[in-house]
Amino acid sequence: MGATRGAKVAVGAAIVVGAIALLAVLGVAALIATVVLAPRDSGGFPGDSGTSAEVATPAAAPTAEDGTADPAWLAETAQATGIPERALAAYAAADVGAGTEGCAVGWNTLAGIGWVESHHGTLQGGAIDADGVARPAIVGIPLDGTNETMAIPDTDGGAFDGDAAWDRAVGPMQFIPETWARWAVDASGDGRADPHSIDDAAATAARYLCRLDGTLADGEQWIRAIRSYNDTLDYQTRVATAAERYAAAAR
Repeated sequence: MGATRGAKVAVGAAIVVGAIALLAVLGVAALIATVVLAPRDSGGFPGDSGTSAEVATPAAAPTAEDGTADPAWLAETAQATGIPERALAAYAAADVGAGTEGCAVGWNTLAGIGWVESHHGTLQGGAIDADGVARPAIVGIPLDGTNETMAIPDTDGGAFDGDAAWDRAVGPMQFIPETWARWAVDASGDGRADPHSIDDAAATAARYLCRLDGTLADGEQWIRAIRSYNDTLDYQTRVATAAERYAAAAR
């Protein structure tokens, strides 16, 4: 989750048992050509009108006969919202997947998080490639107690984030090692859960958000889930505002 939000991001997810074993499976022994994020980007949401929200209503994407997000909707919504189509497809698929288990997350909620965390993997010239992987790899600042972070000493021996001293958040949805180790999902079906894959990261975010109440369908549930991702009103408002505007633009 948010590299610049330190241990606040880890509230409700400080589970380290089995982390090293799982990280070994991930096969991320070293991170090269990385983007090191500075403290939270404060750029405005595209088309910012100055109106903000503190809660969002989960929106579902229309699906095709095979249960995947409708291709025409993806193309039209990507153009209307400015979300890269490859990232939007991952958000929609993660919401559909969560919905099969009764959890309404909303593609727009995941897109709101993706915007706040990494501008959908596009910060500092990066992009989500056709295979769904963010390149160059996105790695956050050390969570060492500076830059408005709380200190999180290394939990993975540097295998996940390339830092053997302090934990760092990784990927377009900015997961810290201990959270990824507990909740990671291989949504792309390539045999490993990769935090740099928007498919895996979006599905993992949906799973993490659903763990508290089983859905984000009402306002209190939505707020509780988002605040477990990052427990600040500022973060809640930024995600809610982006999610609501995305949903409105998609209509």
